[in-house]
Amino acid sequence: MARNRPSSAPAGDPYAYEGDQLRGYGGDARDGYDGDYPPAGRTRRRGRRWPKILLAVLAVLLLLIVGGYFYLDSRLKRESVLQDYPGRVPDTPGTNWLIVGSDSREGLTAADRKRMATGKAEGRRTDSMMLLHYGDGGTTLVSLPRDSYVPIPGRGSNKLNAAFAFGGPKLLVQTVERTTGVRIDHYAEIGFGGFVGVVDAIGGVEMCLKRPMKDPKAGLNLPAGCQELDGAKALGYVRTRAGGRADLDRVERQRQFFGALMKRSTSPGVLFNPFRSVPLAMNATSNFLVDENDHLLDLTRMMWAMRGVTGGDGVTTTVPIGGVGSSAAAGSYITWDRSKALQLFDALKNDRQVPASVITK
Repeated sequence: MARNRPSSAPAGDPYAYEGDQLRGYGGDARDGYDGDYPPAGRTRRRGRRWPKILLAVLAVLLLLIVGGYFYLDSRLKRESVLQDYPGRVPDTPGTNWLIVGSDSREGLTAADRKRMATGKAEGRRTDSMMLLHYGDGGTTLVSLPRDSYVPIPGRGSNKLNAAFAFGGPKLLVQTVERTTGVRIDHYAEIGFGGFVGVVDAIGGVEMCLKRPMKDPKAGLNLPAGCQELDGAKALGYVRTRAGGRADLDRVERQRQFFGALMKRSTSPGVLFNPFRSVPLAMNATSNFLVDENDHLLDLTRMMWAMRGVTGGDGVTTTVPIGGVGSSAAAGSYITWDRSKALQLFDALKNDRQVPASVITK
């Protein structure tokens, strides 16, 4: 069938039809070629390729994301921490994390220990402990001072951090569960080296100090005002016990710093910057110790919960303190206000809002 063509063309038009030839191009008008445009069949074939190319790209991206997740998940250190024992607290509503900063120097060189002012102590003890709860009753982050005098199963009464020294994470979890009545669902622990690596991976964390801080034992010498803390300075900031209330001031700084750390880690400037997000993911997954049943997804949820609560979307507090004391076995310690502590932990184990009267100012 002859193709439609104009019956006439304006004078001087170089692409006007002349018989079956297209002047100005020299091609056959019947071969499907119109001027500079490709054959219609070729255009349709190329158009059909785009969905296939797009699907292939999406499939590769999906494989990279899934593969990356399982690779990072495999880098987490795992230990059987949350074990059943006779008389264990029954499961409680909501989700409860025990988050521990240990003073482990594992993997640190002599130069690292000098730069971070960690000393040469061997072994693994707790340097900070926080109980994170989130559920229908809101999100609450509670500092558990390491000098708290509590009963330790099989060991009598001693400081809370002694439970970790006596029996590691398992005994610490058992002690916290028996003392608070709250069932621990997840466990996360990070040592000195891991903490410094995470802070350095995101380019430091800004903190604003009301007054100068100096503590040679922690390698700390900070002026007043807002400043960026690198990993070594941040470690000194959360470790120092310099201050009028020693451990109580320290746990407050720890909550403050971890809030700033979570906010910075989950900011667009880190998440969408591969030069920040990749080192952060590699450092975090290789330095966190979790329970054998915990996974990267659990840690991600924990980070977002901490980001929210320390950003004002929840409650941050310390266990209500009752007084101080000392013993030959434990040395100086602090005691909890039993009545207020009971109200605090009763709210958590029943997934209710924490009463304002038990929140430490």
